[in-house]
Amino acid sequence: MKQAFSSPGAPAAIGPYSSALRAGELLFVSGQTPLDPATSQMIDGDITAQTRRVLQSIGALLEAGGLSYGAVVRTTVFLADMNDFAAMNEVYARHFTEKPARATVQAARLPKDARVEIEVIAVV
Repeated sequence: MKQAFSSPGAPAAIGPYSSALRAGELLFVSGQTPLDPATSQMIDGDITAQTRRVLQSIGALLEAGGLSYGAVVRTTVFLADMNDFAAMNEVYARHFTEKPARATVQAARLPKDARVEIEVIAVV
């Protein structure tokens, strides 16, 4: 069984994919970038503001699937510049208090020139 999710608190997908998809006992949240859900435009601000916006979108999608950050077991963080790691990590730590597994990589370029993109997998 597969079920797609979206949320007014997260921007609509900008391509042919689901923002979040439940498959069996797992919920996959596609990579979220710092887009304003109302306008689908990149928000203004530094890596702290962009990470906060990304995590708000992830939270809204988890909630649409009936979950919270505590259900997340795996994250992947993509940064445009690894020098932003500490500032991103500070915001990230406030949301993921149960410390899921994680990989963080620097990407040559992210969609719409975002500074950060995060995807998660959660257990239903």
